[in-house]
Amino acid sequence: MTVDDSSGGERPKRSVLLITHTGRKEAKDAARKVAHWLSAAGVEVRVLAGEVDGVDFGPTAWIVPDDRHAVDDCELVVVLGGDGTLLRGAELAREADIPLLGVNLGRVGFLAEAELEDLHEVVERIVEQRYEVEERMTLDVMVLQGGRVIGHTWALNEASVEKRSRARMIEVLIEIDGRPLSRWGCDGVVCATPTGSTAYAFSGGGPVVWPEVEALLLVPISAHALFARPLVAAPTSLLAVEIEDGWAVGPEGSAVLWCDGRRTLDLPYRARVEVRRGERSVRLARLHDAPFTDRLVAKFGLPVDGWRARD
Repeated sequence: MTVDDSSGGERPKRSVLLITHTGRKEAKDAARKVAHWLSAAGVEVRVLAGEVDGVDFGPTAWIVPDDRHAVDDCELVVVLGGDGTLLRGAELAREADIPLLGVNLGRVGFLAEAELEDLHEVVERIVEQRYEVEERMTLDVMVLQGGRVIGHTWALNEASVEKRSRARMIEVLIEIDGRPLSRWGCDGVVCATPTGSTAYAFSGGGPVVWPEVEALLLVPISAHALFARPLVAAPTSLLAVEIEDGWAVGPEGSAVLWCDGRRTLDLPYRARVEVRRGERSVRLARLHDAPFTDRLVAKFGLPVDGWRARD
């Protein structure tokens, strides 16, 4: 395997970054096949340095540091794993504004475009550049305290404000478009995109929203309140969650912010979390034009026996 030491050697003009869930044997096997097939077709394969051990990527693969420069001049990020691995790949793909193509090796894999048995077709479509690209909304998330910004991050699926202690609720004041809506004692609040409507927000009782719909979702988690229904707001709305001071425990507060289950930030006393539509989207590579309804049926195993197609 060749190490990328920026020595200036001539390389293929086309490059893809391969990200793998190396904790799964089937993912390692799939990564070996994809790397060899793409390399044989003249497409450069880049591999993150932290994923090299135990995987035979072939002698022509390039090892690159696990940072934002890993995708420089790449045309695609290919992910072999579940939704968690795809969300990891999305961090690099979004930064470079290049498409993300996922092969599902997890349980549900809503973000993935193909399954393990489709591996050879996936490689063929990459080589022939036969895929469509769709834009997915993201969230920009800002955390303030006393009017001062103390944190800023983003999310593809959701930004969730959650209690730190299992034994206590947090009390939050919800604000939408600069106006107070309600106050809840709860385990947390999920602010999600349509893409994230089938993830954490779905588990919290939120609606499934078709990806083509532009909207922001707000879903309370186990709220102790008469009015605590999931809400669907305009894509131009500003959602705000304020942690009320009566529930703070210590200087660090009693709540924590999670974005896509990957990026986290402690929410201190009287913190305010503002969520709005992200300025930068995530681009997903699509191999199939099947309706979203079919994806729901396939991923959730929904019962559709007896249905007869109309002419």
